[in-house]
Amino acid sequence: MNLHVEELTGTDGARIAIATLDAEKSLNALSLPMIQQLSEHLDTWAKDPQVVCVLLRGNGAKAFCAGGEVRSLAHACLAHPGEVPPLAGHFFAAEYRLDYRLHTYPKPLICWGHGYVLGGGMGLLQGAGIRIVTPSSRLAMPEISIGLYPDVGASWFLSRMPGKLGLFLGLTGAHMNGRDALDLNLADRFLLDEQQEALIEGLLQLNWQEQTPRQLNSLLKALQQEALEQMPDAQWLPRRQQIDSWLDVSDVGCAWRAISQLHNHSDALYSRAAKTLVEGCPLTAHLVWEQIRRARYLSLAEVFQMEYTLSLNCCRHPEFAEGVRARLIDKDHQPHWHWADINSVPEAVVEAHFHKAWEGRHPLADLTDY
Repeated sequence: MNLHVEELTGTDGARIAIATLDAEKSLNALSLPMIQQLSEHLDTWAKDPQVVCVLLRGNGAKAFCAGGEVRSLAHACLAHPGEVPPLAGHFFAAEYRLDYRLHTYPKPLICWGHGYVLGGGMGLLQGAGIRIVTPSSRLAMPEISIGLYPDVGASWFLSRMPGKLGLFLGLTGAHMNGRDALDLNLADRFLLDEQQEALIEGLLQLNWQEQTPRQLNSLLKALQQEALEQMPDAQWLPRRQQIDSWLDVSDVGCAWRAISQLHNHSDALYSRAAKTLVEGCPLTAHLVWEQIRRARYLSLAEVFQMEYTLSLNCCRHPEFAEGVRARLIDKDHQPHWHWADINSVPEAVVEAHFHKAWEGRHPLADLTDY
């Protein structure tokens, strides 16, 4: 089993539930069974009055979660060209329901986002009520490289970042450190990697019968005070003004050109971002531009409903399966995009990604009933 769960009993009899993603070799990539098992446990703990808090973490030093297990999805897409494979419908519905469940969880839910927190891992971290990052944290939405788009609620959090930073990070898949996560409202606390056991011990010592929010805040504040000396320097917020200027453009083609011209920039962060973009999927860039534009006034439930539509349509088109093949299966890092130029992607194809690919009611129509 790739999900390990346990319950620890505190001094006052209250129980702390711990869910550990346990697929270290794949950097805890989320499979459909892991998603389903985690969802079931979260529902059980939500109803159990003795469980007062949930901690979500990942096994191994390298990653909390490096994304969804997309190889199986890509193989299913290749086996059903031009169609939505059944696995895609099941996977994305289960993943987005889980993410929404985290966002709306009725009890304190802490997520320990150490190491790589990519793609699907970001969906888990962003849903938590208390999002913890560490000196090792590397957060990103790298879907530009595999022909998908930033999903798992990224339409929500990218569109709400200062200025054009969300657009830039979505287009380039650039990594953020722990300080960036705090700056951009992607994390709530910065703790040291070695403080996890102290956090668990502190949770077990709390009196969960009264003034719980105050006690929990005091515990986290004290632990963070010990960690602040190891806070990395900010990368992206200090660069916001420059990025806003470059991306003050009318369309995604102009944004692509503005970033791609940075490939020889003296600032390594900009040059690396440009390299990732120009090697990435032009269709994805169009979807990023459009999803951020549309998400600005959507509710959280509407965001996940839109992303479900986008994801199923990505499975119908060739870019996603080709991107996963090149980056993760064959690892030749030479994707052959169907639309190889940003200006060659038909507007009708982009628009079609936002139209439902199923019959009848939206499979996530009941999210607002949680």
